[in-house]
Amino acid sequence: MTKLRITRRATLMGLGATLATPALLRAQSTDAFPQNEAAIREEVPVQRNTSAFTQQNWQDHFETLGVGCLLADISSRALHYWGPDNETYRLFPSSVPMTEDLTKRGYTEVVRKKENPSWTPTASMRERDPSLPVTIEGGVPNNPLGTRAMYLDWPAYLVHGTHDTRKIGRQSSSGCIGLYNQHVEELYELVQIGTQVRLL
Repeated sequence: MTKLRITRRATLMGLGATLATPALLRAQSTDAFPQNEAAIREEVPVQRNTSAFTQQNWQDHFETLGVGCLLADISSRALHYWGPDNETYRLFPSSVPMTEDLTKRGYTEVVRKKENPSWTPTASMRERDPSLPVTIEGGVPNNPLGTRAMYLDWPAYLVHGTHDTRKIGRQSSSGCIGLYNQHVEELYELVQIGTQVRLL
C-alpha cells in the first residue's frame, strides 16, 4: 500500500509540474528574473501574484490586433504583448503604480519610442520629493527610465526599463509600467508606433 500511495503522489506531482511548465515557459526563459533576484527576495520578502504568469487572449481586450497590442495588468503586475502576426506573444513581470491615485486605466497607444531616454520628473513628483534632480540624462545607471522607453498617448505615462531590479513585481512607480532592462529591450524591437495599449 505504501508503494502505491507514493506512486500516486509522484504521479500527481508530475502532473502538476507538467501543467505549470507552459506558464513558466511563457515567462520568457530562465532570465525572467536576474540572478540576484533570489537574494533580493530573501532580503525583502515580496508577495507576488502567480497569476501574473497566466497567458491571456488578446480577443478579451482588443477588437483587432492592428500593429500589435500591449496589456498592462495592474493587479497581477504583468505586461502582455501580442504581435500583428497573431503568433508572437510575450509575457513579462512588471512594476506598477504605487497607489490607485497614480494609476490610470483604459485604452491608449504607443506614440513614440526612445533608446536611452532622459528623465524629467513631473511637477507632482517634485512636489512629493523636492530633492529630485531637474533632469537625468539618458544612458546613465541612475536613470529611472532604464535603457528603453515607449511613450503613451497619455502625458507622462510610459512603458520603460529600470536599473533597479527590486522594483519589478511591486507597486513602485509613479504611474508608469516598468520592466527589467533586458525585457524592455526585447519588447522595444517588437513594438511599433500605433501599438494599442490597455491598462487594466
